[in-house]
Amino acid sequence: MTEPPQPPNQPPTPSGYGHLPGPPQQGYGYPQQGENPYAQQPAHPQQPGPVPQPPTVPAYPAHGLQPPPPGAPGMPPKKKLPLIVAASVAGVLVLGGVGYAVLGSGGKDPGQPVAQEPGDAKPAASPSVDVGDGSGPGGNQQTDLNAGRKQGEDKVLWLKTTKIDGPGAGVATHGQWVVGDTVAKTVGKTIKGYAIADGKEKWTITFPADICGMTKRTTDDGKTVVMYGDGPSATANCNQIRMVDLKAGKEGWSKEVAKESAFDMFLDPSLAMTGDTVTVNRLTRATAFRISTGEKLFGSPAEGCVPGAYAAGNGKMIGVATCNDADMTVEIQDADPVTGKKTWTYRLPKGWKVSRVYGLDPIVLHLTNAATKESSIVVLGPDGKQRTTLSGEGKFSTECSVSHDDSLQGCATAVVDAGTLYLPTKAGIGKANEVVAFDLNTGKAKWRVPAGEGRTLEPLKAANGQLIAYRKAESRQGGEVVSIPADGSTPTALLRHPSGPSAPIESSFYSPDVDYADGRFFISTTRLLAQDKDEKLLMVFGK
Repeated sequence: MTEPPQPPNQPPTPSGYGHLPGPPQQGYGYPQQGENPYAQQPAHPQQPGPVPQPPTVPAYPAHGLQPPPPGAPGMPPKKKLPLIVAASVAGVLVLGGVGYAVLGSGGKDPGQPVAQEPGDAKPAASPSVDVGDGSGPGGNQQTDLNAGRKQGEDKVLWLKTTKIDGPGAGVATHGQWVVGDTVAKTVGKTIKGYAIADGKEKWTITFPADICGMTKRTTDDGKTVVMYGDGPSATANCNQIRMVDLKAGKEGWSKEVAKESAFDMFLDPSLAMTGDTVTVNRLTRATAFRISTGEKLFGSPAEGCVPGAYAAGNGKMIGVATCNDADMTVEIQDADPVTGKKTWTYRLPKGWKVSRVYGLDPIVLHLTNAATKESSIVVLGPDGKQRTTLSGEGKFSTECSVSHDDSLQGCATAVVDAGTLYLPTKAGIGKANEVVAFDLNTGKAKWRVPAGEGRTLEPLKAANGQLIAYRKAESRQGGEVVSIPADGSTPTALLRHPSGPSAPIESSFYSPDVDYADGRFFISTTRLLAQDKDEKLLMVFGK
């Protein structure tokens, strides 16, 4: 096989992108006709790199990790998932005459915070605590989760629990949206809306089958699109979509997503949204619809380099396409959100695929190579030309979370603003991690902020030139929401969660969805054991 010509300033491709319900994916682009999508990818060894010395930042108090007390909520069992390829080399890769920063990748990060719209802290008065089973505005448990609050600590506003019976693998609860005065949460085939002020249930929407795909994004007026199966069985196709108004708690249009070709398989589908457009991404094809009406806008072309996934946001969209050549090379394409038409393309060298899209303005791509176990982060300009690559030391996870959100934009712990990418490093058990800020113009690390001894710090969102991050809870100490100035100097606490009976609950949410909006912090589980026993679902903190 001959290698395709390499256009100037081209980046590598990442792979190892997806935990499929069945066979593993091989990255974006996906395998197409003639390529075996069921071939298992090899694992790669971890390679320790040099440990950089962080700048002098006042350390947080040290608190060792302790196991939760007996009876504390635990983590549900994880399903067996196919192997995923992740990079583990630290250094600089030179490929095709262009240098690419090769960043190490460790195991899975323990949490999955969700970056939402920036917002100033506007704490409201705290209502009585709702523990979700009868007392207060929705529960009957008498435990005071704010008992013994220390000076300077804020409050648990309410805790919602649920009691359901489901299959042995448990029930997925991945969706969480904060919209106006409502926080919405998925459980199996339902979405429930709760009043942010007191946790009271406002509405419930029930789907014909389990919800199997969603996006964290909403329109400006609070609408989103979710996917659900075409039947109740475990082998049902995830090919039904429905628009939901999360503010009103009402359903909109529904429709089945038709196949674009004979090779169109609805394996591990995902959604991308911007403006009034949503795309349904799957193994080898993608289809775009108008959110307001459900009208089909465009689909993947039948020939050439065919997008199997789009990334969208901030009014922009790019497609990740697999080309029908001997090497199945991958091409990045800009795309008009209404027509799908492209004006530029960016071809990746042989063997590289797109693992994640961290940002669209500018375009920040995490690329991986399954054969060489290498990883690179590349920044493209608005014309599709390579602007820079990132260079830094440390181990960064390409998987980004243990909840296995393997959508193209599924790395919730990576945050991008106009000129900076914020990434958390991986750290061993009981060791502190860091948040590293990379300058997207130079590709170099601007600063590194350590979490404090034994703690973990994860970016949430960038707002007004500063980073908002979550310092994760431990069983004996509550978490914190902190603001890190643009120069990486001393973080300021926006919320200090209590360290009494609420800490072991906060610290043991399974692979949580996390958000910070209007001065409140939201944390919820992404899977329930579903064994007909009370389980924590959603917890809210505030002033």
